[in-house]
Order: sequence, then structure tokens, then C-alpha cells
Amino acid sequence: MQKKHLQRKSETEWWIEPTGPMRVPGIIYGSEDLIEAMDDKVREQVSNVAALPGIQKASYAMPDAHWGYGFPIGGVAAFDPDQGGVISAGGVGFDISCGVRTLHTGLVRDDIERVKETLADALYAHIPAGVGSRGAIRLNPEQMDAMLQGGAAWAVAQGWGLPEDLQAIEERGRMAGADAGCVSPQAKKRQKDEMGTLGSGNHYLEVQEVTDLYDSEIATAFGLQVGDIVLSVHCGSRGLGHQIGTEFLKSMALAARSHGITLPDRELACAPIHSELGQQYLGAMRAAMNCAMANRQIITHLVRQIFAEVLPLAELDLLYDVSHNTCKMEEHDIDGVRKNVFVHRKGATRSFGPGHADIPQAFRSLGQPVLIGGTLGTASYILCGTQQTMGLAFGSAVHGAGRQMSRRQATKQWQGRAVIDELAARGILIRSPSQRGVAEEAPGAYKDVSQVVEAAHVAGLARKVARLEPVICVKG
Repeated sequence: MQKKHLQRKSETEWWIEPTGPMRVPGIIYGSEDLIEAMDDKVREQVSNVAALPGIQKASYAMPDAHWGYGFPIGGVAAFDPDQGGVISAGGVGFDISCGVRTLHTGLVRDDIERVKETLADALYAHIPAGVGSRGAIRLNPEQMDAMLQGGAAWAVAQGWGLPEDLQAIEERGRMAGADAGCVSPQAKKRQKDEMGTLGSGNHYLEVQEVTDLYDSEIATAFGLQVGDIVLSVHCGSRGLGHQIGTEFLKSMALAARSHGITLPDRELACAPIHSELGQQYLGAMRAAMNCAMANRQIITHLVRQIFAEVLPLAELDLLYDVSHNTCKMEEHDIDGVRKNVFVHRKGATRSFGPGHADIPQAFRSLGQPVLIGGTLGTASYILCGTQQTMGLAFGSAVHGAGRQMSRRQATKQWQGRAVIDELAARGILIRSPSQRGVAEEAPGAYKDVSQVVEAAHVAGLARKVARLEPVICVKG
């Protein structure tokens, strides 16, 4: 990105002053190296978002930001419904409520080393991954609607999980305001046999070792010690979420003119929050959030079954589950006034600070766990929300490494088999149905996740707590 278009406010904060149709500034977080490596398209998209009706404070981009559909991936923006604020399907993304869930195992590296191959094979055999993957669960229409309304709470009620799991999930596992009636028959059809599956792209299930701690007090509260084995799941709402995004983007683009909205980019299709279309999208999007949380809950149940067979001494308790493609109504301080605003986080994770009522009681005095997924063969991180970030970017932080080249470019540079062999030589077992998919997700196709996390830490978006290194990765 050309820095001449930015004003540097601090080591990690860069501003785009309002010009033309921009209603608020654009603010991009990142180190100098990360900013220089960003595509100029990120700056353009941040500026375009800043022109949307009802936007509050600023249009933000996280240190892992890269070009996306409409909003940049890593984009955050909040809109006031009482000032003509809009909701944008492009501001949520196609994989609605994609997120990360991390579980303790009660094990250390030595406990799994002798059965690592067996465990990798069992996880791969029982948790479907890849394009078009199908699970063993088949939902009839009544079950589909119940799942869309109930989320992870529905899954637990069906026997796929434990009641205590719900206390460690964002929204306690069920997004209120979901409306299964706003979800099209085609979206439901795509999802009817995809529950309990990982999907493709950068989704994964990973067995990880805690290798470093940065804040011992918070790590202890999160139940983390060096040498611990944890397990993380990264996936979302699968075909249902993608279909909802596709349908509503088209509807919003067609309806924009009738709502008096001039779009700086057609991909920023949106609708007034109070409009019928806006409310329909909210109902459908919240249903997709429930779908994603139910999906991760079912996968957790399958994982527990596998560990019970391979490593029966394991105790898979849920640390936390948080999404990074959402829009939620939240109360925030806007120029000294508390307001209910609709916060879009696209490739950005909620990062609430200490004392917030939406944080589980066990962590409330410290801040929310923030789960940052790495890419294939690289570290992941656990961070903690801070009070500072509540005033920086509506309580938001990075969600991962962020791509630095397209999937097509990656496949020209790497071969899947070579990546798998290279990682195996480092002691990391990869299981995937697609060598092309592995090449697309090669570590070099992404930014350095450690640089991204450090930038978020320095900026105050979240505090570093622990580093996780991969041991086994089931890749879509």
C-alpha cells in the first residue's frame, strides 16, 4: 500500500482522512511492514465503507486485512439504525459466523506422540472435510428449522455436547432474533447433510501444543500451561451461509436505489437496518450464525468420541468459541453517548475487555478469550480482549494471518504433496482430501501470523496470552 495516502498516528495506527463521499475517517491498524505489504485495494475498500449511510466513528481494517468482496476482509464498521444506518451482506461475508473453537484435552505432547498417526487417521476418517463434504447427519425440514433457531443449544439438546459447553460459546451458543423463515429453501437444501463437516478453503481441525506463554496470570485463568495439548476447530455455516450471502447481496444491490442509497461500489450492496429487506437479512444471517455454532458443536461431539477411543484419558473441555464473520447489535460509546449500533465484523473477531456482561463469568474480570487461527503449518494464538480496544475498534481484533496471494497464485508456486512432506519433516501431520487445497493454503500464501498478532498486541486490540504450534491438521 502506498503510505503517501495515509497519515500515521502511531506505531500501528494509520488514517485515511475523509474526502469526497466519506462520512468518517478510515483507520487501518498494522506495523509499517504489514501496511506496505497490503494491497491498495484495502485502502480503497476502507474508504468506500466510510461512505455508507449511518456509519459511526470510523471505517476500520485490522492488521490482517486484505481485499475482499465489498468490505475488506479484516474490516469493521458500525452503523446507527436511527441515523439511516445500513446492514451489508458484504460486510459479513459469505461464510457467515465462520469462527474458531478451542478445547483443552488435559494431555501433554508425550501423551499423544505414540498414537499421533492413529489419532490423525481417526480424526480424518470421522470428520468430513473438503469441497462438498457430507456428514452422517441428515436433517428433515422440521429439524433444519429447529437447528437454525436453536444453534449450539439445539445441538446439545440432541445429545451432541454438554450443557456446560454453552457457557463458553459466544451468545451462549444461540443467536437471538434468528428467523428460519427468512432462509431460502435452496440454502436449507445445501445444508441438510453438511452438519458436522469442516468444508474447504482455510477451514481445519488442528491438534496443537502450547509452546509459549506471554501473560501467566491470564493463561492460568484460561487453563493453559506450556506443553499442554489443545484442539482447535475453524469452520462456519457451510453452504447455507454462502447461499444466504449470495441471495441477499443480489437483493440489496437491486433495492439500493429504491432506498435512496448511492453505492460507491456495487459489492457494498446494503439495505437500511429498519427496512423490510434489512430485517429479513438479519433474520437469515442470525439463523446462519446458529448453523455455524451448531456445526462446531457437532464436530466437538465427534472429536470427543474419537479421543474416547484413541486417548480415553483425555478430557475435552471447551475453552471458548468465537466467530469472525458477523453483524451484531451492541452497545458502544459513540462520542460520549452510549448507543446501540450494528457492528459488522468481516474477518475480525470480537475482543471485549474486562467486565463486559457478554464474557463468561470465569474470564469476566480479565477479558474475553480471542482465538487467532494460523494457516497450514504455522502457529496459532490465544489473546485476550482489553479495555483499550473497546474504544479503538468497537471491541474487535484480528482473526488470523490474512492472505497475501490468491489461491491461483499459490498453486503456481507450491505443490500439495511437497507441502505435506515438508511439514511432516517438521513433525506436523497433515490429512486432507485435496492436494490442490493444501497448495492453495501453503504457509507462504499468507502473511506472517506472528507479525499480525504482534501488531494487534502493540495497537491494544488484544493482549497476547499463548502461542500454539500445530501437531496434527485435518484440512479441508
